[in-house]
Amino acid sequence: MLNNQTIEGLQALKLGAMASGLISQRQSAQYQTLGFEERLAMLVDQEITERENRRLERLLRSAKLRHDAVVEDIDFRASRGLERSQVLSLAQASWIHHHHNLSVVGPTGSGKTFVACALARAGIRKGYSALYLRAPRMFEALELSRLDGRLASLMASWARIEILVIDDFLIRPLSPDQAGDLLEVVEDRAGLRSTIITSQLPISNWHEAMGDPTLGDAILDRITQNLHRIELVGDSMRKTQSSDPINAH
Repeated sequence: MLNNQTIEGLQALKLGAMASGLISQRQSAQYQTLGFEERLAMLVDQEITERENRRLERLLRSAKLRHDAVVEDIDFRASRGLERSQVLSLAQASWIHHHHNLSVVGPTGSGKTFVACALARAGIRKGYSALYLRAPRMFEALELSRLDGRLASLMASWARIEILVIDDFLIRPLSPDQAGDLLEVVEDRAGLRSTIITSQLPISNWHEAMGDPTLGDAILDRITQNLHRIELVGDSMRKTQSSDPINAH
């Protein structure tokens, strides 16, 4: 009876992993030789691990990353300007801790989005929240939220995200309204959160594509401050993968 009450008490306290662990300990003779503190430590570790796993799952679901990408699957064999040492260093996420930004620039099919998602996932593994947005959809969401009165709340929710991935940045030139909205997004994050940007355009061409020179100056000032850069070159990885399915991204 006492054991059953203990199990029910752990469950009532939302310590389900400890409850399951205690049941396993009761059912297995191998635990009987361990002392009380050893068995308790095992239960606590089990609860902590289970909670961390659930938190990671929640962060991954909320991030809505385009690819289920991990750094371990990045292909460093292709001659595309991707340095293993740089990527592995970025995967440690110290740049996120210091609120730096990251750009991944290269031609269509070079693997920009995969690399960006893999590094965002590396940040999630370290406990940071993330969100993936394609730039065209981002601007659509901003416009719709302005029309229905949700703009301030949407901006605030994005500002809290620790890693914001903006994919297909400047795939088309910005209108003045879009440039203004972008400035607000990056202003909310400058020095406070990290942003990953992928683009087909070289960074040297970003200012022109933003249209308004004054807004362009302000946006680039915030994005390029403490910016880590990955510049990809070479043929499309999609062609490589179709001819050699063993290759990863």
